[in-house]
Amino acid sequence: MEYMTSNLKIQKQLISSKNILFIQDIDGVCIPLVKDPMTRELESRYIYAVKEFAEEFFVLTCGEHEGPRGVNRIIERSLRSTTEPKNKGLYLRGLAACGVEYQENNGKISFEGVSEKELNFLSKVPILIRPKFNFIVKNIFPELSQEDINFHAVKSICETRFSPTINFNSLFDLAYKDFEKRKLIQISFEKMMNEIILEAESQGLENSFFLHISPNLGNKNGREIVKLSTKNDIGSTDIQLLIKGAVKDSGALFLLNKFIKDKTGKAPFGTNFNFRNSPNSIREKVDLCKRTIHIDEMPLIIGVGDTVTSKKNHDDKIYLRGGSDRSFLEFIQSLGNEFGINNKIIFVDSSSGEVERPSTKESGLRGISDIDDNLKFDMVFKNGPEEYINWFIELAKKRSKFKKK
Repeated sequence: MEYMTSNLKIQKQLISSKNILFIQDIDGVCIPLVKDPMTRELESRYIYAVKEFAEEFFVLTCGEHEGPRGVNRIIERSLRSTTEPKNKGLYLRGLAACGVEYQENNGKISFEGVSEKELNFLSKVPILIRPKFNFIVKNIFPELSQEDINFHAVKSICETRFSPTINFNSLFDLAYKDFEKRKLIQISFEKMMNEIILEAESQGLENSFFLHISPNLGNKNGREIVKLSTKNDIGSTDIQLLIKGAVKDSGALFLLNKFIKDKTGKAPFGTNFNFRNSPNSIREKVDLCKRTIHIDEMPLIIGVGDTVTSKKNHDDKIYLRGGSDRSFLEFIQSLGNEFGINNKIIFVDSSSGEVERPSTKESGLRGISDIDDNLKFDMVFKNGPEEYINWFIELAKKRSKFKKK
């Protein structure tokens, strides 16, 4: 299917619909993927376009809003100001840390559903990781000096407030094209992060955390499956320690609740609803919406992501499907089907960034989707974030004009 031929038809529908809601990932969608998150850049034109959409736009990301690595710092750099984003409401409104950290466009942050004890443990995770990191890296790269190991530790251990993360990109550079070494990095650090969960359990936090692996190949026995590196695909690039229940489909439910409350004054799932109150399965989430949301209040939702995977497991000939954006896109698609609303699923090809990923230009949707995949894309931006941003900016202008009529 040639997705871009339907572009004009979709654009017209989005411009003229009474009620629309964007729920959009960030990294790889409006920011090109980079190996070092501290070098990420965001176009100022895009930031102003988000402002045009006003209450019709939310972000939903596994990154964070605040802190040195947060998206707010990127916005301040893009606008060359630390005061303008707050005063003019130019921060990205929505959920970060996969559904925990909510932010208004003036930078006001809230995080319901997280205990003080959990926050306290999360703050200590980078300290727990450091000696383990040292040991693993020395084992895989015995020739490295301590100074070099320290250099890679700074790049690899992400001290984020709600989602301390180990990022492999810096170490992958050392492994270069040796995918066996890359696999060893992935396996070693997954084991290490599971040890951190055991540590949390020993401190009385038995049901507090899980590992979010990006990209992944779906779930097995409640755990995300690492996408191991191959010759042509780098596989999983980071592992986050997240608070249990912080998954993007629950985040999308939270945002929908907020959107309808802002529009009608009444929150369908209650004013205190957060990721911890969310039903688990997509089916249960859709059923909750059917019970509590009137069709007239349901917007046409546009879900936008870049991390979706599908890989054939040749042992039992089934496809393993995952990726951190899959669950919320599947939820949005199912919701549209149930409510008879033509929700839109948009895929942005992030393979043109610094991180190797399957490319829609080179191999179509191989590695991303498959013939039996329930998730179907309405649009695919093969040229990545730049192409998506240009489309988004044009749509924002036209939508804004339509709303002023």
